[in-house]
Amino acid sequence: MAADSEEFPNFALPNIVIMSTNTTDNQRKVTTRRLVEMKQRGEKISMLTAYDYSMAKIVDEAGIDCILVGDSASNVMVGNTTTLPITLDQMIYHAKSVMNGVKRALVVVDLPFGTYQGNSKEALASAVRIMKESQAEAVKIEGGSEIRESIERILCAGIPVMGHLGLTPQSINKFGTYTVRAREEAEAAKLIEDARMLEEIGCFAIVIEKVPAKLARKVAEQLTIPIIGIGAGGGVDGQVLVIHDMLGINKGFSPRFLRRYANLADIMHDAIGRYVEDVKSSDFPNESEQY
Repeated sequence: MAADSEEFPNFALPNIVIMSTNTTDNQRKVTTRRLVEMKQRGEKISMLTAYDYSMAKIVDEAGIDCILVGDSASNVMVGNTTTLPITLDQMIYHAKSVMNGVKRALVVVDLPFGTYQGNSKEALASAVRIMKESQAEAVKIEGGSEIRESIERILCAGIPVMGHLGLTPQSINKFGTYTVRAREEAEAAKLIEDARMLEEIGCFAIVIEKVPAKLARKVAEQLTIPIIGIGAGGGVDGQVLVIHDMLGINKGFSPRFLRRYANLADIMHDAIGRYVEDVKSSDFPNESEQY
């Protein structure tokens, strides 16, 4: 996802456990159809990123509805400053790792930069590779009318597509900034037009990133497919965050829309520091920790 330098305080959250009234439904495999059903009955959709088996297993068992194998792996897993460098082979590797850990959530995989723009045949080939080699369940693509041909070709092959409008990080060099998109009337009108087009050609959902909340709500109200927001307010059908951000592993990213649910960087730093001390002092392993 995008990066900026806005600061936002962490939230101190109470320990609240919400029990579902429909255990059977919550255990059922999430599909693209189920996401539409959730929107129809007003149930919000929860979505997080994951990039490896262990994290995906935890996220899935915690009850997440949808897991995004995002090209944000380029940032949080590799350390690149943008999403652009990550390759199709790398995305397939991450997607396959995630699929090995997931039983319930719907798994969606980003098509990385350069694998679908301007060449619909290459777009289809890229999507087919993701589906066959990782066994993921859908792909996500950034853009609207300019990539319509690529999306239609993928959809015609029976591959579910999630759209992505608003701030599109793969276009960072075009825009030159991660600032809020669609503030101006013309850009807002195009976003609405593109959203309608994505629904009409068959996308099952759309991510809308970093746009005014009123605009995102308007799109969600006008479309029948789910709108998943990130930095798009609470009037949409669901929310997505990068897991390294919401768990406080990535401490250098603090946009307004981010709520941190943990501070794992400090917890991990402390645990590793104590391990180092115990090894240096010969306290670890003790007699009960050896054979």
